[in-house]
Order: sequence, then C-alpha cells, then structure tokens
Amino acid sequence: MVEVSSRELLLEQEKILKRAVDLLGYDENVYEALRYPERVIQVKIPVRMRDGKVKVFIGWRSEHNSALGPYKGGIRFHPATTMEEVIALSMMMTWKNALAGLPYGGGKGGVRVDPHALTPYELEQLSRGFIRGIYKYIGVDKDIPAPDVYTNPQIMAWMMDEYYRITGENQFGMITGKPKILGGMETRIIATGFGTAVSAREVAKLLWGGIEGKTVAVQGYGNAGYYAAKFLHEMGAIVVAVSDSRGGIYNSKGLDPDEVKKVKSEKGSVIYYEKAEKKITNEQLLELDVDVLVPAAIENVITKENMERIKAKVIAEAANGPVTAEADVYLSLQKKVIIIPDILANAGGVIMSHIEWMNNRMGGFITEEQARTMLENKMVQNTHAVWEFWHKELDPAKHTMRDAAYALAVKRVVEAMKLRGLL
Repeated sequence: MVEVSSRELLLEQEKILKRAVDLLGYDENVYEALRYPERVIQVKIPVRMRDGKVKVFIGWRSEHNSALGPYKGGIRFHPATTMEEVIALSMMMTWKNALAGLPYGGGKGGVRVDPHALTPYELEQLSRGFIRGIYKYIGVDKDIPAPDVYTNPQIMAWMMDEYYRITGENQFGMITGKPKILGGMETRIIATGFGTAVSAREVAKLLWGGIEGKTVAVQGYGNAGYYAAKFLHEMGAIVVAVSDSRGGIYNSKGLDPDEVKKVKSEKGSVIYYEKAEKKITNEQLLELDVDVLVPAAIENVITKENMERIKAKVIAEAANGPVTAEADVYLSLQKKVIIIPDILANAGGVIMSHIEWMNNRMGGFITEEQARTMLENKMVQNTHAVWEFWHKELDPAKHTMRDAAYALAVKRVVEAMKLRGLL
C-alpha cells in the first residue's frame, strides 16, 4: 500500500476534475466553480475522558456541491483525518452521487481521532458533540450523513438522537446507515459488494454475452470482497481465488465463498481453507490470468510496478482507488483492460442510503426485497449509461471508462448548475 497524503489526495481530485472539464470542452470558470466546496464547517469537540480530564477533538464537514440536491456523504473517525482529506472526499461524493443518478450533492465529514482508544462512553460523547457542532447545517433536506471509516450504525443512532434532542425533530431520514429498528435496512450490509457484482455482470454481458463460467479473483475478503464473491458465484461465475491481509488461496475448479467466509470467521483468515489447491500471495492474486479481477481491499494495489503483469480482462473496483492513474491509462489504452471505476462499481452503498432515506420519508414502506431490486436496477442502469456515454460521446481508444464516468458525472452537475443560474 502506498500512503497518500491529504494534500496529494486533494490535488489528485483536482486533476481528475480538470481532465473531465477539458474533455467536455468547458472553460476555466467551470473548473473554478467546481473546484471548491460551498461550505466547510470546522468544529471543536470537548470530551471528558475516563481520567476526568477534558480532551479536545477537531472535526470537519465539507459540503462540496448542492446543485443536484442535499449534500450526502459519510462521517469518518480516523487519527489521520484532515480538512483537506474531507474536502477531497466531499468532491468525490459529488461525482459518485451524480453518476449514480441520485438527487444529492456531495458532502463528507471527519473527526481526527483514534476511536479504538476511546471507551464506549467517550465515543458516544464524541459522536454527540460532533452533531452539536454541525446540526444547523444538516437535516433531511440539507445534508444527510452516513457511516464511513470506523463509524457504524450505533454511532449513527447516537447522532440521530442528538439531532432530535437539539432540534426536537425526530427525523429518521436525517442520517442513513442506521440500525434496522431506527429505520435502517439490512440490504445496506450487502449493498457495496452486490453492486460491484452487478456492474461486473453487466460489463461481462456487453463483452462476452454473460458472466456465467467466467473466472474471478477477489483481493480483500471483508464486507465488500465477500459479498462481491458471493453474488458473482451465485450469478454463475467461477471464483478461483480470494485473499485477505494474511494471504490468499487458489482453486482452478472454483471456491465456495460461503465456506471460505466460515473458515475466515472461525480461524481468522482465508488461508486456512483446506479445499484450496494452493496458497498464493496478494501480489500473485492480482497477476492471475482471470476474466474478472475485483480489488476490494485498499488503494493503490495496481501501480506502474505491477501493471505490465496484470492479465485480467475486466477490473471491477470494489475498493476506493485500487488502480493508480498511471496504471489505469496503461491498462485501459495499451492492454485494453476494461476498468469499472470505483465511483461506478462501489456505488451500491450510497444508492442503498438513498433507498433508506426514501423509506424513512415514506414511513417505512419499502421491503428488503424491494430495496434489493431497486439497488440492482439502479446499478444496471448506471453501468449501461457510462458504457453508452463512453462509446458515443468519447473515443474508447483514447479515453478510459474512468474518463467517461467522471465526465458524465461532471456534465450532470454542470447542467444542474446552469439551470439554477449558478454558472
């Protein structure tokens, strides 16, 4: 893993935006209008710790763009979080939400803290304190937070309750990713991996007529990786390799994702699965000769160091940023690998957040089965929309699928801004 500083992350997002703006033929004014967030709130959160002393934490909420609707994006608790990181991630959410066809703008929140070093009581006080700092700027029609790195449904429940205590508004839809009894939906658990599997299946249909019988390797066997493997297996693909942080396993005849998950849960790693033909490293998994590769672990695993050894025909990015910009261009344009970019392939989570938000506003009308159908239909629609834009508006010989995804997203935001008189 290559560590990327917050400043580098923001500069990278600005480069991606500039490339999309240039591809669409927009001028510098459009780039400048999209480059900066509409608002960044910084908050100071004092928490009385277990030793009786008060410790101060710093947090941010970046509201990047609201042309398409209320801001939407997660809140992360991480010791390395910075304002620049939160701004960059809010910009990414603008494009992800626009590409997904959701009535949302982009937002992101973060608190600089190691949540693992806090007691449950301290964590609750921190969560409530963050909401006290930003409550004026969030709400069901303003800005709708959700879980992100090191936050979870319990933290969302505390935040929702604090918002109610302050405002008197018992709005379940002001935050998503909540426990089921407070208006959350169980489909949220499978959403990212399922969405990745659906996008890979749709690209396989366009390339080969279907995913059935195609070989798949999945790097990373957390939530996204496991569900991507599970659903691709159920769709008829042959999952020949999976891995986690301790290594990987390979079986040319295919692995049973549920059996592998059971072993990982019981013994701590997929490497203890006894029906595998052999153990492999994470690096070896990435370089397998498979039809579909799903990087579902961390960023920057496919770089200029290993890009020439990648043999997969399709890469579906379940993780955020697993392929560097240089590797993306080389693989897409030189080796003709189809790379389904993260803002498309892993958008299942935010699409499911939209379904939860709608369900809250309708008073709990949508069933889990309906939610899954809606999620699948939206992923199918979005994958084909990007594919069509790529082949009709751009030149696949000169532009990557990532170019198409970002250009389509930026185009939608710009059109909304122009109609509203913001450009």
